[in-house]
Amino acid sequence: MMKSILSSLLALVLLAVGSSAFSSTGSAFAPASSRAALMPRVSSAATPSTSTTTTGLSMVFGNKKSAAAKAAEEEKASQFWQGDWVCKDCGYIYQRGECAGLYFEEQGPGFRCPQCSGPRRRYAKKVGDVVGTTLDGGDAPILLFSFGGVALTIAFGIWAVNNL
Repeated sequence: MMKSILSSLLALVLLAVGSSAFSSTGSAFAPASSRAALMPRVSSAATPSTSTTTTGLSMVFGNKKSAAAKAAEEEKASQFWQGDWVCKDCGYIYQRGECAGLYFEEQGPGFRCPQCSGPRRRYAKKVGDVVGTTLDGGDAPILLFSFGGVALTIAFGIWAVNNL
């Protein structure tokens, strides 16, 4: 009981000393006398008399692309699948603009579906209403190794029962 009283007293003393050290008015709980105390200080020498702001359409829509930039963009786009990539788990359609402006093929192996966090291998090409296979063969390797592991486990269990 004595320890809790001493620790409470010590906490109050530290609070009082700390608040007076950091407070400009002497009390940490006193309201500011004016709104100017909350505003940042700006020296008159730092602010120019005439300010030039560039809030034009180029800031909103970007600069106009040159013919060479357009040609390079079209050449890059021709290297990638122009159809949709669809997540087979949740049906999310990959949107290039939502994913850092990268084409799906440019995404690294650590890419995850923004909606369901499914891995990249769960995406498939969509052609019309048909969803095809993914870049890395889909789930065939996973299923083959899974069934192979189950078969080996059963075979080992039968062997262990007969020989041990």
